[in-house]
Amino acid sequence: MSPDAATPTQIKPTWLATFRVYLEPPTLRMLALGFSAGLPLLLVLGTLSFWLREAGIDRTTIGYLSWVGLAYAFKWVWAPLVDRLPIPLLTRLLGRRRSWLLFSQLAIMAGLVAMSFNDPQQALQPVVWGALAVAFGSATQDIALDAYRIESADTDRQAALAAAYQTGYRLAMIWAGAGVLWIAARAEVAQAANYQFAAWQTAYLVMAASMAVGALTVLLSPEPAHAPVPVARNLGDWLRSALVEPFADFLRRYKWQAALILALIATYRISDVVMGIMANPFYVDMGYTKAEVAAVTKIYGVIMTLVGAFVGGALAMRLGVMRVLMLGAVLSAGSNLLFALLSTRGHDLTGLIWVISADNLASGIASAAFIAYLSSLTNISYSATQYALFSSMMLLLPKFLAGYSGRYVDAFGYPNFFIATALLGVPVLLLVWLASRIRLR
Repeated sequence: MSPDAATPTQIKPTWLATFRVYLEPPTLRMLALGFSAGLPLLLVLGTLSFWLREAGIDRTTIGYLSWVGLAYAFKWVWAPLVDRLPIPLLTRLLGRRRSWLLFSQLAIMAGLVAMSFNDPQQALQPVVWGALAVAFGSATQDIALDAYRIESADTDRQAALAAAYQTGYRLAMIWAGAGVLWIAARAEVAQAANYQFAAWQTAYLVMAASMAVGALTVLLSPEPAHAPVPVARNLGDWLRSALVEPFADFLRRYKWQAALILALIATYRISDVVMGIMANPFYVDMGYTKAEVAAVTKIYGVIMTLVGAFVGGALAMRLGVMRVLMLGAVLSAGSNLLFALLSTRGHDLTGLIWVISADNLASGIASAAFIAYLSSLTNISYSATQYALFSSMMLLLPKFLAGYSGRYVDAFGYPNFFIATALLGVPVLLLVWLASRIRLR
């Protein structure tokens, strides 16, 4: 039976009640924390690739450097520590979830400052180390924040919390995308060289300061109610409860169907992730200016993603998560074909606006439904570890393949690359259909 199938006792909420949930305190907190989660991602992947390409770094190297993002794919390795291990003094003052949130946010700030003081044109390696620090801090923040979100509301409100999280996340991406480009452009010295390191340094220092939004929200938010950590009699008991039991619990609940669910999680966002690494180099190579990219892809495009997130969250509450998951998969793969068409037109600002509109609307719908689906799979007793496993698997294969994106573009060109990324999404449709027939436990 599909998890979306309604029982005779279920009553759908009115549209007014559906949208009123966005004004509740847990939802508003998730808006601000989503901003904190979304800020680092572009700064070590998307915006960084723009900076590196402008500094003259070749596309193949940029593609390989996207493997920095594999930190997100392996966060399940240290998720049990974040789920169970207290931070001296900080956990006693703030609680288990908030202490790890604040700790990770401070690590992100430190990594961004380190990146800002190193010019990749002169020495690329220190920039990579700074990016790794930001990525690990960001992945750790995601672990704690996903658990915080799941524990902050019941299952019926998870889609709304996911939509609010996505909204904050995308607002941060405007700031970490358009904001960085705008600051860097304004900080440039007129009639100087096209690439000016000082301008990028200023932009990244501003981004480090912007993480204060998340830190302040953590300090002002309550610690959510969560399952108490069982007292371990010895190291073996602790390892069993922290490392083994979260994964064993998932396998006990779904048995052989766990393989199907994990296959869907591992491939659902593959089209978007693999394509996204080459998006900024594509804009540079097509001759789009910083101002054009900032306005169209980083502001207007993100607004379209926000619209998609709210629509996806509302549709998931009304129609069921799996139906919207299927819609998102179709739209995400299809929108990559529009990039293939755009790549044959050179510098076409109107075409870019239309393509970005379709792509980001699809991304917002898919993301809201997918986050709600992942949340529904977790057991609240192991929320941090299990959600970290799911969200890590979501990125592992796509990020690995994305590392070869620059080499693929160099060999076959942008049109073939975008078509190939669309085809990667076709098997996902079958997996969504099969997963929709599994009853959630």
